[in-house]
Amino acid sequence: MSKLRLAAVSFLNARPITYGLERDDRVDLRFDLPARCADLLAAGEVDLALLPTASYAGFAEDLRVVPGVAVAGRGPVRTVVVVGEVPLQQMTEIALDAASRSSALLLKLLLRERGLAPALVEVAHDQILDAAAGTRGALIIGDAGFVATERFEHVTDLGREWTALTGLPFVYALWAGRAGAATPADVALLRDSLRSGLAHRAEIARGWAEARRMDPAVCESYLLHNIRYTLGAEELSGAAAFITRAFHAGLLPGRTSPTPVRLYDDGRPERPITNARTTAPLAVPASQDSRPRARALSLDTLLADAAAGLRLGFDDAARLYDQAPTLELGAAADARRRRMHGDDVVTYIIDRNVNYTNVCVTRCKFCNFYRPPGHKEGYTLDRYVLAQKLQETVDLGGVQILLQGGLNPELPLSWYEDLFRWMKANFPLAIHGLSPEEIRYIAEIESLPLRTVIERLVAAGLDSIPGGGAEILDDDVRRNISPLKCSTETWLEVMRQGHALGLRTTATMVFGFGETSRQVLTHLEHLRALQDETAGFTAFICWPFQAEGTRLKLKDDTSAVRYLRTFALSRLYLDNFPSLQVSWPTMGPDVGQVALRFGGNDFGSAMIEENVVSQAGAVFKLGAADIERYVRAAGFVPRRRNMRYELLPAS
Repeated sequence: MSKLRLAAVSFLNARPITYGLERDDRVDLRFDLPARCADLLAAGEVDLALLPTASYAGFAEDLRVVPGVAVAGRGPVRTVVVVGEVPLQQMTEIALDAASRSSALLLKLLLRERGLAPALVEVAHDQILDAAAGTRGALIIGDAGFVATERFEHVTDLGREWTALTGLPFVYALWAGRAGAATPADVALLRDSLRSGLAHRAEIARGWAEARRMDPAVCESYLLHNIRYTLGAEELSGAAAFITRAFHAGLLPGRTSPTPVRLYDDGRPERPITNARTTAPLAVPASQDSRPRARALSLDTLLADAAAGLRLGFDDAARLYDQAPTLELGAAADARRRRMHGDDVVTYIIDRNVNYTNVCVTRCKFCNFYRPPGHKEGYTLDRYVLAQKLQETVDLGGVQILLQGGLNPELPLSWYEDLFRWMKANFPLAIHGLSPEEIRYIAEIESLPLRTVIERLVAAGLDSIPGGGAEILDDDVRRNISPLKCSTETWLEVMRQGHALGLRTTATMVFGFGETSRQVLTHLEHLRALQDETAGFTAFICWPFQAEGTRLKLKDDTSAVRYLRTFALSRLYLDNFPSLQVSWPTMGPDVGQVALRFGGNDFGSAMIEENVVSQAGAVFKLGAADIERYVRAAGFVPRRRNMRYELLPAS
């Protein structure tokens, strides 16, 4: 059997990633400088390379990325720095390490943001430390950064600058290769190597320091606190933001669009498109009760563990949902939020919810919005009306269109492709469009695989997928409230395929249909498990069923107290979701403020338009100035964002 040929960066920060591989005779592993790793992959001399993100973005062919593994950082990284005898703004020239790709591109972006234009010249890696003198600075990468920061008075950490600008981590390198170069077994091998390396970081640091006469404590602190090795939702969003900014700045020659971060397939065949429901309740995975113990932990202990970031088991979470005092549940969720978002920034977005058609065949009992095909009140918006709505969105500072509608049998895939291309050609707006149910229906009427439909929509301009249509991801509940909608499995499969193709998505839950606490937890478990697999969700939003005027009568608790309990539990259970968005459009801005102390870090959208929940009794409307006022009154700092949760310039 041929060995898997790998090229990895020769710096300390890569050693936890390669720790297990260095001892595995199934791989042929070589170490080199970042730029050289990219060259080896381009030449076909290796199957996979620990590739600079900039090299991935500019590669001549489409590549795939190993999920879950990266060299990343949020804030100061210490080994990607510009040093010199004068501050950055006074430098007339900066020497670039010739071994660098991502760091050099990052520096160019940051210089543009600051309005600086020093001359940039390449210098050999082994000469870079001596390149800075007078008004000439130097971009230092890798282990030389430890020495450079001690030698020079003025140090600009590019990791710190990127996170301050965007609010996101920066991904310096990731495992990448051509499609088909890595099997699911290879992906598992690479992830197992990192898992082993993370457990041996202290040992790696000591060995590295002894061989180079460095301080072991410095190396260990670097590996533990400056480098993040997870390619999670925030890291994927950070990589996408970097690639998108570089593309629009004209720094990726030869690319006609930003390169999506596409993941290697997990090896599982795509599920068939079906509306069928399982005939029995879905089993709770054994992994949900992963903390065996002789006796049950107290509620206080469970809350403290969850607040600290320990993973809640299914049964423990059900106990908290049913028994924990509301204020204590909220306090634990707030503590978890502070650990994840300690800067007290609360984000929001300006967008417009455009419901392009109300014609729908599913006849959901809880929906007032839809009209069946042929109904006199049915509509599909024409381009003239759409153009007015989109231009108004741009004029009001909007950055995105949330595009959702009914399942209209008169709209083929080509209609959506034409619409997306027209939107992209005429308006500077991201398309956050089509729920999994809509995508499933398009695939069904076209007799195409889900992946094919999503690929074509992405090629036409789709940027992300909203999490609508989830309601409760339990087929007994779904059968009762929306018998013609897709199954739980199909909803999850649309999201899985979207994530694999580089899309980021949101996830939602609508409760209050008479579901049990275990059915609520089953919904959250499905989301958490898929996020473990793909890291594709950026945020979770939940709200109670709005019953006014619908055919489905309210028989459940949809009070503010239940909303806050459900919201807080979601923050504790969804430990791998970066953001939780409060639902002020359904609950009102005052409850939205309270939810910011129950685990929320995002105030949602200053929606210019919304037509679905408003027809079921939700009547709250807020503009951007209103949102900022409510956020500040709650004790937070408001910041605008896009769908990737990348911070936008303050207005």
